[in-house]
Amino acid sequence: MKMSRFAALTSSLLLAASAALFGAGQAAAATADFGYVALGDSYSSGVGAGNYDSGSGNCKRTTRAYPALWAAAHAPQTFSFAACSGARTGDVLSGQLSPLNSGTDLVSITIGGNDAGFSDVMTTCVLQSESTCVSRVNQAKAYVDSTLPGQLDQVYDAIHGRAPGAHVVVLGYPRFYKLNGTCTTGLTEGERSAINGAADYLNAAIAKRAANHGFTFASVAGAFTGHEICSGDAWLHSVNWLNIGESYHPTAAGQSGGYLPVFTNAA
Repeated sequence: MKMSRFAALTSSLLLAASAALFGAGQAAAATADFGYVALGDSYSSGVGAGNYDSGSGNCKRTTRAYPALWAAAHAPQTFSFAACSGARTGDVLSGQLSPLNSGTDLVSITIGGNDAGFSDVMTTCVLQSESTCVSRVNQAKAYVDSTLPGQLDQVYDAIHGRAPGAHVVVLGYPRFYKLNGTCTTGLTEGERSAINGAADYLNAAIAKRAANHGFTFASVAGAFTGHEICSGDAWLHSVNWLNIGESYHPTAAGQSGGYLPVFTNAA
């Protein structure tokens, strides 16, 4: 089994400490330095999980998001939480990359959903007809084919350029709906199926670009299976008219039970 970068570092530290204890020389080659930088959009900042840091403003970062949970559990020497609600690829390039440097060991990122029109797709599907919904989903998939790969390449190139030694984990997005589930109102099954298909389509495109850059793609679809909207035990918010920005985002349980273990296994 391939050892994760963080696990390998931890192992080397323990070996170095043992060597020093038994007089086998200095452990100068080992270092406790470990830098982690969390980039991306609302799925990384933690929108939907609540308890937002007031200092993060509209970025809505929270200690309940998987990057903060991972950092709390593993105590990297440096942790930079740059992910921001609503971020697109251009926002990552222009405003999130400054914490990266040659000493960065680990990077996580979710990005691409907003570029592909996530918010508008869901608004269209909630408010308009099934045929209009499916048409809008197909427009988003066409964008994923034609434009998103180049945008992802720009982001991934920039990350590698600033942090060439980092292990980069690119996380995907969950499917939103359990088909033929407990929901008796709201979207049609055709709309739900189209939205789930769009999530798979987006994830496949992201995974391909990540692999081409030597990054690790971590799918969360399996972790959220059985916890989709209409499952009876959802880890995702359905449409929330009182707090529309949290609609279709992971709950705190979705961050801790879905994203966190997937990221931990990939880190």
